[in-house]
Amino acid sequence: MIQKLKRAFVWMLLSAFTFVGFTQTVQAAMIGTDQVLAANAAQQNKERIAAALDRPEVMAQLEKMGVNKSDAQARVAALTDAEAATLANQIDTLPAGGDVVGALVLIFVVLLVTDILGLTKVFPFTRSRR
Repeated sequence: MIQKLKRAFVWMLLSAFTFVGFTQTVQAAMIGTDQVLAANAAQQNKERIAAALDRPEVMAQLEKMGVNKSDAQARVAALTDAEAATLANQIDTLPAGGDVVGALVLIFVVLLVTDILGLTKVFPFTRSRR
């Protein structure tokens, strides 16, 4: 009986020492306030851009340029934080009730650049023939 207990104990120790090497390490750190604010600001920028795209006159101009609403929304979702901040700043500096064409041109240029880089496929004239 004692021999069986010793044998079981040895097998348990061998398996425990074998699987010790397979453990994963975990690191935790505090998240700074500036990181939380930056993430929140990036989300707010994208929401402001999406709200500007939802305006009927903006959508009418984008459709004149050949951009679908779903493609524009997907492009806004794919913007980096820096691009979203720049675009939101551009929208904020536009005169109230004034020239929307500047914002449309900026959105068109951002869409065109990301299309040329191959991140999306909105404009058919930027596709390569393969």
